[in-house]
Amino acid sequence: MTSTAMLIVNPSSGKEKGKKYLKLAEDTLLKRFDRVDIRLTEKAGDATTFAKESAMKGYDACIAMGGDGTLNETINGLAEQKHRPTFGLVPLGTVNDLARALKISKKPKQAIKMLATAKETPLDIGRINSHYFMNVVAIGSIPEAVDRVSVKQKTQLGAMAYFIEGAKAYARKENFNFEVKTTDEVHNVESELIIVSLTNSVGGFEKLAPEAEVNDGLFHVFIVTDSSVIERTKLLPQLFSGQVSQNGGLIAFKSNKVFISSKESILKSNVDGDPDDYLPLELEVLPSHLNVFTPVDA
Repeated sequence: MTSTAMLIVNPSSGKEKGKKYLKLAEDTLLKRFDRVDIRLTEKAGDATTFAKESAMKGYDACIAMGGDGTLNETINGLAEQKHRPTFGLVPLGTVNDLARALKISKKPKQAIKMLATAKETPLDIGRINSHYFMNVVAIGSIPEAVDRVSVKQKTQLGAMAYFIEGAKAYARKENFNFEVKTTDEVHNVESELIIVSLTNSVGGFEKLAPEAEVNDGLFHVFIVTDSSVIERTKLLPQLFSGQVSQNGGLIAFKSNKVFISSKESILKSNVDGDPDDYLPLELEVLPSHLNVFTPVDA
């Protein structure tokens, strides 16, 4: 039988690196598949449409080349299909959290070459209300500040732009009242940051949850609570270096389902780096829902 792959490319990602590496990606995939069909995105939602097409037409693989937004759209196109082609990614974005978690090179040329010999690895994805995500959901004043990072800031500072704006918001200490529920427990807390992660990499920091695996079937949840000035000074650096213990301003736990609500204000979530649904949020892990191409030595 003829093996087929669809290559979805965001030509504007990474300072138009999508165009630069298109031919290399096609030639590399032709070493593994008999036919490679290329789809170029032009607007939001295109990658989801193309990914659905790859599933419905029975492609063996669907590879996305672009930033985290393009990858998120591709996963949303695959998630609900009966036949789900093996997912592949070539990271061209600012942060590239999923690539970091999967130990895929952030250098596009190396990530492309890896596809010729890559192995298939089971990958958890998350459902948030009626759609899907690949890496992280964040809620609170810090994610809202991160949402305001401009294209110019991202171009000049890369992932550091997110950290700078987040740190500014953290210094302002703007808390919201949340109810965070799992099947086993309920937390009523004041917080400026809630993180629900599927992997160990959030915002380019790869040690948030050092023990997290891409297919462990669990969310890794972190709730930053009200704390003293001294504790606050230490908490964020410790949190993102994976060295923080569960005390002094942090609640941490694991669960396969999480429900988050807030009565006092309208709050929007940040999902895989982009603004998303308003609260309340119902989150569920879909364990090993996709297979993804990863390096053979990872």
